[in-house]
Amino acid sequence: MKIVSYNVNGIRAALNKGFLEWLVAVNPDVICLQEIKANKEQLDLSVFEAAGYGHNFWFSAQKKGYSGVAILAKEKPDHIEVGTGIDYMDFEGRNIRADFGDISVMSMYLPSGSNVDRIAHKLKYMSDIQEYVNTLKKTRPNLIVCGDYNICHEAIDIHDPVRNKNVSGFLPVEREWIGNFIQSGFIDSFRHFNPEPDNYTWWSYRANARANNKGWRLDYAMVSTDLQARLKRGIILSEAKHSDHCPILVEIER
Repeated sequence: MKIVSYNVNGIRAALNKGFLEWLVAVNPDVICLQEIKANKEQLDLSVFEAAGYGHNFWFSAQKKGYSGVAILAKEKPDHIEVGTGIDYMDFEGRNIRADFGDISVMSMYLPSGSNVDRIAHKLKYMSDIQEYVNTLKKTRPNLIVCGDYNICHEAIDIHDPVRNKNVSGFLPVEREWIGNFIQSGFIDSFRHFNPEPDNYTWWSYRANARANNKGWRLDYAMVSTDLQARLKRGIILSEAKHSDHCPILVEIER
């Protein structure tokens, strides 16, 4: 089972940059999208069906042109869970889950901390989503939480850890949280296979950051430790350039 996760920074913009052709070439079984910035009604769903993703599920924010997540799948899921039931998360369209047999795949878009108020919002989300996932794993233990976590875990995951130590996305409290999230029973699938530096998934549009590979690794496929024996591959697909993020891929044995 090949699963891709991609913060597309606007699905309509990504479609205009060749996203569909790329998707067909990569050919995942499931793709989790974040920051779709669109409502389902604004999209021509037939293009996804023609690409082989007839089962597509969208969860938009109440605020138009903001946030939102989706899951596109080749195979019909047994169940789709839209949202978490936690109102402030669901207002912003940040979580959707698909169950395929004993495997559950979540597309999650964790808030950024762009100002003091949003950092407080992000910290609340982090606390509440940990509790939600802890409970979910009691009934769906084979869980994969894909998405844009908006956090770099270690110094190796950011191009300039010293200058960014007080910047949201690399704050000590955020780094501690993602470490605790992993310790709660997850594997950082990319790091499981690749210990090398200079591997990032997001680059600022400023100062030619992507060309100079001055990036941040903000996107993760966190795989439940129950699936460790079935974990086959975890890679970053940095050649894809439809967004300021690039996609990641994880492969699980069915």
